Amino acid sequence: MQIAITNDVKIVVETAYQNNKQSTTENKHMFAYRIHIENQGEHTLKLLRRNWHIIDSLDGESVVEGEGVVGVQPLLEPGEKYQYVSGCLLSSDIGKMYGTYLMERQIDGLLFEVNIPEFVLSTPFIMN
Repeated sequence: MQIAITNDVKIVVETAYQNNKQSTTENKHMFAYRIHIENQGEHTLKLLRRNWHIIDSLDGESVVEGEGVVGVQPLLEPGEKYQYVSGCLLSSDIGKMYGTYLMERQIDGLLFEVNIPEFVLSTPFIMN
């Protein structure tokens, strides 16, 4: 589990290897990750955009940007939490991800970035 707190927004990341989802014909590895977002500040926030850096030890780095997360732009009141699950397909059995969320403070429209902590994606058998 990885944790980062930026501008009163706490991000917690949990990962899991999805060996039953592995594409044997393409020799790919599927990883799931659960993101917990908690507004620890005093103002209502809206998650507008995401920016992910995905590093695959075979394919190098790719960047994924877009609106919201899993099709929504969650609004978080002070003290409120939001979580979602997504996934990543890698060619190699080890990689990592990190990134940022663009947040908007609803009271005055202030835009700021929140760090998503770097986390490792590795198959359970990589250490054998």
